[in-house]
Amino acid sequence: MKKHNFYAGPSILPQFTIEKTAEAIRNFADTGLSVMEVSHRSKEFVAVVDEATKLFKELLNIPDNYSVLFLGGGASTQFAMIPFNLFVKKAAYLNTGAWSKKAIKEAKMFGEVDVVGSSDDKNFSYIPKGYTIPADADYFHITTNNTIYGTEIKHDIDSPVPLVADMSSDIFSRPIDVSKYAVIYGGAQKNLAPAGVTFVIVRNDILGKVTHHLPTMMNYQTHIDKESMFNTPPVVPIYAALQTLKWLVDKGGVEEMHKTNVYKAGLLYDEIDRNTLFKATVEDSEDRSLMNICFVMTEGNEDKEKAFFEYATSKGMVGIKGHRSVGGFRASTYNALPVESVEALVATMQEFEKENR
Repeated sequence: MKKHNFYAGPSILPQFTIEKTAEAIRNFADTGLSVMEVSHRSKEFVAVVDEATKLFKELLNIPDNYSVLFLGGGASTQFAMIPFNLFVKKAAYLNTGAWSKKAIKEAKMFGEVDVVGSSDDKNFSYIPKGYTIPADADYFHITTNNTIYGTEIKHDIDSPVPLVADMSSDIFSRPIDVSKYAVIYGGAQKNLAPAGVTFVIVRNDILGKVTHHLPTMMNYQTHIDKESMFNTPPVVPIYAALQTLKWLVDKGGVEEMHKTNVYKAGLLYDEIDRNTLFKATVEDSEDRSLMNICFVMTEGNEDKEKAFFEYATSKGMVGIKGHRSVGGFRASTYNALPVESVEALVATMQEFEKENR
């Protein structure tokens, strides 16, 4: 039976990425060695980092005054690394869920944090509107896509202060204007590579302004100066990331990905809205994520939740159980998920409705 992988992360990767990485684990660049055992400073692996950086910049149209870094520690380390590098007197944050709450917690260790808006009152089922970004903040931090709650900021915010974005789960899913951001960062285990590497896109002139002690490893400049090679980088995830970037180029780039993602999400949201047994947890279509689609049973049908989960599992649906904070179901429709998988889930929902009217 074909499996349809809807896991929220670690999640589905292009088959191209899996196959090419598996080959390199056996024999990397015809060296006769595995990519897991070659020196990260060998010319063969330096070429991998160089090409990955080049494709990153090309796919996202990153201006020349930005650096692209491949680091360890996950996005969670960036929650502290951001204020270490940017916090002078005050920071502003938008609270849209679990990950932004963790970022806020780290920033508060550095001083005053202005939470300009929050959707906590409705379990983060919407994106806050009408907030004011303080002009005296050192930076404004947002989480563009919220995997747990299924909300997404799908436009580039005009910020009066340097804009910082955690794009762990929607990077490369839609075109972005990088020039509007001071820093973009994210873990790789959604749309890019296996867990283990963290990407950071940083505007060079934003650095060097803090007065507090900055640990060597937490300093972006350390890694810019050494081109992500200050210490041994996570070589296998970086190699896998390069394969995904090549796959993206072959698929027509970010613009084509976005068209497909809009289509996939539309198929599933339309079925959720039509089906008498299901309802979306995010009501406003403007706030609905293209990457993580959350839904629950309609009122009066809550007792069918377990039955649907078992039914969908029997049809090859994997990873659709919702996060405990929301319940119900979550279908993650990242770049690598084929349209056929969404069609299969829609058909499963329709069949279940017919059998349970």
